Amino acid sequence: MIADDSRADGAETDRWPDIPGDTALTINIPEADALVRAGFPAHVTVLYPFLHESRLDAPARRALTGLFARHEAFTLTFAAFGRYPGVLYLDPRPHDPVKALTADLTRRWPELRPYRGLFGAGLDPHLTIANHEGPATQDAAYDALEADIAPVLPLRCHVDAVRLVVWDGERWRDRTAYPLGRPGPRRPVPTAARQNPLP
Repeated sequence: MIADDSRADGAETDRWPDIPGDTALTINIPEADALVRAGFPAHVTVLYPFLHESRLDAPARRALTGLFARHEAFTLTFAAFGRYPGVLYLDPRPHDPVKALTADLTRRWPELRPYRGLFGAGLDPHLTIANHEGPATQDAAYDALEADIAPVLPLRCHVDAVRLVVWDGERWRDRTAYPLGRPGPRRPVPTAARQNPLP
């Protein structure tokens, strides 16, 4: 995933060797969909990559349901921009609820390394707005884009679920929502496959 972060270290997209069945856990931010210029729905990545789809058996799904149910729903505020090389993003605050989800997942599945270990312990939570500019053009292009988007900020988004998305070889498909909040036996809610690509 996820092409949104593919240039965070100046690398090209071939650094992301996604194969059919790769999965990721994300937070959808529909309030920001109209702002994204990168060709995929607005989201904050919780963990990419997650388990390959072939490993998502009933015990793994139950573990995910229980893990997410232990985390209360929260609100993210997007008021400021940030940049990685080639990437313009919105900075979700607070970071702590998203980082806590990632930390619990990697404790449960310690073999998983955020972003395949390309960025050490991973990247801070972020919502990619654009990732199409190179070093020679990014400052002017992203300055203009920030000026265009700034009047609609801050955005606030209530987060009550984490979504499992699956790479089918061509696009990321929305597969399942795992609710946050009230502990107890709650089943994930299957969703229709999305036609929009997720990075």
